[in-house]
Amino acid sequence: MNEKRETRNGLLLTVPNLVTLLRLMLAPFVAADILEGYYRRAIALAFFAGITDVIDGLLARKMGEATPTGAYLDPIADKILLSAIYVALGIAKAIPWWMVAVVFGRDILILGMATYGLLLTSIRKFPPSVWGKLSTFFQISAALMVMCARAGFPAPVKLAVWLMVAATVWSGIHYAWRGIALLRSETN
Repeated sequence: MNEKRETRNGLLLTVPNLVTLLRLMLAPFVAADILEGYYRRAIALAFFAGITDVIDGLLARKMGEATPTGAYLDPIADKILLSAIYVALGIAKAIPWWMVAVVFGRDILILGMATYGLLLTSIRKFPPSVWGKLSTFFQISAALMVMCARAGFPAPVKLAVWLMVAATVWSGIHYAWRGIALLRSETN
């Protein structure tokens, strides 16, 4: 029985991982709603997706079903959802493409540094920073403010997008600095 439990925890089919997969499956629907101009529904779906992000973590802890798969799948689902939203907002001309490029540029920088670290060094831990978490918060906030404004709700769009750009650029610089420092400590 213990072996069965361990096998089950290693698979995707845990309740928390299924909730995470639900968030992943919502991404194309949120993007489609943005592209079709159904911003209120896009906001509702994005909000629901955000709730699943809270629920999957709570369930994993309460049910004792935190898995390595879930640990990898959760941030991937978050990033795919946010990326889909930003690409859709760019296509819908709700935000300029250079802002989409800033968001993706930071992520590509981080992914490139992590890949380099994994392939060419003994560094295996790449913990998120406070700046990374703030950047994600401002990215989510900016996307929601843009969608709210498009849906006819009053929203401080300019402030939100400029805070997002500043936080994202600073976060990218901080991650690059931290990555270089890690590599230097590795060689010493």
